[in-house]
This record gives sequence, C-alpha cells and structure tokens, in this order.
Amino acid sequence: MEPRNETTVSEFLLLEVTEDAELQPLLFSLFLSTYLVTVLGNLLIVLAVASDSRLHTPMYLFLSHLSLTDICLSTATVPKMLANIRTRSQSITFAGCLTQMGFVLISATLENFLLAVMAYDRYVAICHPLRYAVIMNLRLCGLLILFSLSISIVDTLLHDLMVLRLSFCTDLQIPLFFCEVVQVIKLACSDTLVNNILIYFAAGVFGGVPLSGIIFSYTQIVSSVLRMASAGGKYKAFSTCGSHLSVVSLFYGTSFGVYVSSVFTHSPRNMAVASLMYTVVTPMMNPFIYSLRNRDMTDAIRKLFGRTPSFL
Repeated sequence: MEPRNETTVSEFLLLEVTEDAELQPLLFSLFLSTYLVTVLGNLLIVLAVASDSRLHTPMYLFLSHLSLTDICLSTATVPKMLANIRTRSQSITFAGCLTQMGFVLISATLENFLLAVMAYDRYVAICHPLRYAVIMNLRLCGLLILFSLSISIVDTLLHDLMVLRLSFCTDLQIPLFFCEVVQVIKLACSDTLVNNILIYFAAGVFGGVPLSGIIFSYTQIVSSVLRMASAGGKYKAFSTCGSHLSVVSLFYGTSFGVYVSSVFTHSPRNMAVASLMYTVVTPMMNPFIYSLRNRDMTDAIRKLFGRTPSFL
C-alpha cells in the first residue's frame, strides 16, 4: 500500500453511530439531551459557586473548574457526533481531527490533575484542619490550577506535533465516534515508535502521578478518620469525601474500561461504547453527584433561581 504524506490527508472517517436509519432520530435526540444536561448542569454549578459567597472556598473553586473541564470535554466530542448523525456523513477534516484530539487530551489530562488536587484539599481539611486556611490559601489554589492547565496544554501540544510528522495510508477509518490520539496513530504508515513512547510516558506520568496522589491522600484520610473517637466526626469526615470519591471512581472506572476494551476486544463497536461512557456519561453525572447530596450546593442553586433555601 502506497503511503501518503500528512499534507495530502484531507479528512478522516469516524465510526457511524448506527447504520439503522430509523434509530438515527432517536439517537440524535438522546445525545442532544445528554449534551444539554451536561452543559446546563455543569454551568449551573459554576454560576452557583460564583454567586454564593459561602462557596468561595478551595473545594468549590476546584469543583467549578472541574465543571468547566467537563463542559469542554463534552463539547469536544458530542456536537460533531450530532452533526454526523444529522448529515449522515462520518467525515472530519484533518485539522478538525487534530483540534478535537487536542481538546479531548487537554480536558482529560486537566480533569485527572484536578481530581488529584481536590483529593489533596480533602487531605489537608481532614488531616490538618487547624492549618487548612493557611495551607490552602488563594495563591496556592491558583498555582495548582495554573500548573494543572499548563501541564495539560504542554502534553496536548506534544501529541499534536508528533502526529503532524506522521504519514498516513489510504485507510483513514477511526474506530471511534471522535478523534483519539492512539487510534489516529494506528492509521499511520510511517514509524510511530516515538509517538508510542510519548503516549506511554505521558500516561505513566500525567496519569499515574495524579492517581498515586489520590491514593496517598485517601490512605492518610482513612487513617486519620479511624483514629477519631467520635462516630459523628467520622461520618462527617467521610461524607465530605463521598462525592469526590464517586467522581474519582466514575472517571477512572470508565478510563480503565476504555483501556481494557482497546486491548482485549477487536470490536470497534464495543470500544466506541466504552469511550462514550468516558466522554459523555461521566461529564453528565458529575453535577448530579456533587449537588444532590450537598446541602450547600443545593441551597446555592436555589438561591441562584431566587428561591428560599428549605429542607431537602
């Protein structure tokens, strides 16, 4: 097969959501509803945090940035999928594919770091409560967010630049509903050794280090809580971590599902469904997880709509 240089690549072909024409309107409505719920739910959290002075704390500051990241992740994938369903065309331009791949990488990496930062915040709050206000000051919170965003951008630029140096063959079918760096690299005809090394290195550092930080933080939290004499104190400490643990489990659970499906299954459809859980379902669920059992957040949302907070 004669390879062609990346400058001649005009478009890639994404996986078709369904071949059944009768199901396309239903799936279009389903994904559109999911996207609207994701954007509105996360935007509501951002507005509630910004408008209520009681939520001007490090925990909710990180939460609002997590919500913005979820909006970005969902916006990077779902609108293009909706457009493809509507037009019944699976094509995406080379530039569009790189752009989409970049936003997915930035969002996923940033969410990974933000979850680690939020775990550290909970660790300081529970294990060092008297020093919490001193340690988690506004300057440190800003630096943590800026560092997370900077690392995410650098990681994304490296991957995009490494893809630009590749040559692609005539088979440009991506077995997902969106452009993902691993699947794009698999379509290359030129040597991808450096790209693969970069992927494994980035996954180990930018994925493994934050996950290790989360595990360490919760190991210290559990150890500290178990030493508490008051049952009420233990419940309060664990309840403050419940929402974050749920989001962490959902994020890493779906990420692991995508990895497992890509390694152990040869079915593009199964791998695509797993990727949907990661890019569509997780961003939609986060606002529900953080708001339904959080009285402060619920009251802030009611206040935002001009309603008087009441008992749930």
